[in-house]
Amino acid sequence: MILSNNSHFPHTFFLAGIPGLTAAHIWISLPFCFMFFLAMTGNCVLLFLIRTERSLHQPMFFFLAMLSFVDLVLSLSTLPKMLAIFWFGATAISSHSCLSQMFFIHAFSAMESGVLVAMAMDRFVAICNPLHYATILTPFVVAKIGGLVVLRGVGLTISFPTLARRLPYCGSHTIAYTYCEHMAVVKLACGATTVDNLYAFAVAIFLGVGDVAFIAYSYGQIVRTVINFPSPEARAKAGSTCTAHVCVILFFYGPGFLSVVMQRFGPPTASAAKVILANLYLLFPPALDPIVYGVKTKQIRDQLFKMLRPKQIDPT
Repeated sequence: MILSNNSHFPHTFFLAGIPGLTAAHIWISLPFCFMFFLAMTGNCVLLFLIRTERSLHQPMFFFLAMLSFVDLVLSLSTLPKMLAIFWFGATAISSHSCLSQMFFIHAFSAMESGVLVAMAMDRFVAICNPLHYATILTPFVVAKIGGLVVLRGVGLTISFPTLARRLPYCGSHTIAYTYCEHMAVVKLACGATTVDNLYAFAVAIFLGVGDVAFIAYSYGQIVRTVINFPSPEARAKAGSTCTAHVCVILFFYGPGFLSVVMQRFGPPTASAAKVILANLYLLFPPALDPIVYGVKTKQIRDQLFKMLRPKQIDPT
């Protein structure tokens, strides 16, 4: 991401942390650090299991591996700098690093939404059209879906740093967040920000409304199919395969929706509640997704127990 010369663009921004709670940053860092540990450990374990265990080489688990990789990148893009702010007061961030972080946060958040759509489609095919599951979701099709998820995420968000870069910043350079969120940076500009606001709103609507609508349609069809299953056991089994995905959807879109509402319709000044909610939007999914899938998915749970079980030593 190469930046052109712009005398109005600062060389350094400053991240304010959580407004009004600076004195409590050390205590606030404890759950953040714990979530970072969970995110790194859980997602690395999931990737290792899916990579090494041939029985998990199925479309459902390939999509789960994509989700784990995206969650790892989101965690590494945000948590280390947050912890540096909380522990050492390292609020300064170069403009290059700020714009790079902005791109990674928004691009991989868009990719996460795309992966959740792909996982909803996977469950739809598996439950509503099980006889053709293997012929519909072939490895080539799964790879194409993964490529489209990446291209869509990058294509929709690569303009964010460019749009923010072109604006003049003649006032405060302090971002009232713990990371370089696009609109938080744009609000510091002293020029016209109409294009930035409209584009960010359009992307949020496209990803939020469009992806949620597709997921809702998929699960509507799944519910209709499951209701017509002949036995309670079949209905329970079909429902259990979707439970983990539904929980992950709520973890991702719930805080995200509330964060967008507070950004658009909340008070213009940053508040502790607004910043904490924006942080949870990025921290909750990477930390909790591996736990949910580890607990709710039998294949993952079995392979994890197998990995942790002490190996028997042959006395001969």
